[in-house]
Amino acid sequence: MSRRTPHRAAFVAATALVLGVAGAVAASGQGALTAARVPPFSAAVTNPWFPLAPGSRYVYTGTKDGEPSRDVVTVLRRTKTVAGAPCVIVDDRLYLRGRLAERTADWYSQDTAGNVWYFGEDTAELDRQGRVRTREGSWTAGVDGARPGIFIPARPRLHQSARQEYYKGHAEDHFEVIGLFGRGAGLHPTNALLVKEWTPLEPGTIDHKLYVRGVGLVLEQTERGGDERNELVSFRQS
Repeated sequence: MSRRTPHRAAFVAATALVLGVAGAVAASGQGALTAARVPPFSAAVTNPWFPLAPGSRYVYTGTKDGEPSRDVVTVLRRTKTVAGAPCVIVDDRLYLRGRLAERTADWYSQDTAGNVWYFGEDTAELDRQGRVRTREGSWTAGVDGARPGIFIPARPRLHQSARQEYYKGHAEDHFEVIGLFGRGAGLHPTNALLVKEWTPLEPGTIDHKLYVRGVGLVLEQTERGGDERNELVSFRQS
């Protein structure tokens, strides 16, 4: 059996929500999560805000650096042990004007409380001949001082924040929950989660991401410092 994305109207509503909330919520350090202690982990990621069922496939379309983009994200049926934690592997392939421009393997794991942790990525940007141009941004928790971070909390709270990854000078993304809503947009209450992401490595850039419970990421948009935008157009879960 396969499940398709919610009706197109849900995405239109989601877009309106992102545009309406953008810039309306001030940053806050309250509700910060830390990774002081490493809890038991599982490669079975069932967090409703970011479910990673093996075999699931997400397709996003949009723009990146002024070019039309298509991003195909597939949850593989394989796992990888990183820093002692079993992680599910997510294959991410970005196409620009139909050409494969970037390929990435991301590694996620879930703790017993339901928080989803990010344990690293193996990424490569490709030139027009398909050759690897750079692997900048790749990192592995437990190697060269890199540490995992919380990607999505189990029970998001407004202004809750955390560091999603840490490899000094290469990967230092953070997030903050800036919206928990749904009523009035054709969705049930608390069925939509809006997150702000930023990195001190690019201080002028802020991204917003919208998640729908039971689906995951449905919309990503650069609010400041760029023009990237990706919208979920197809979702299949085996």
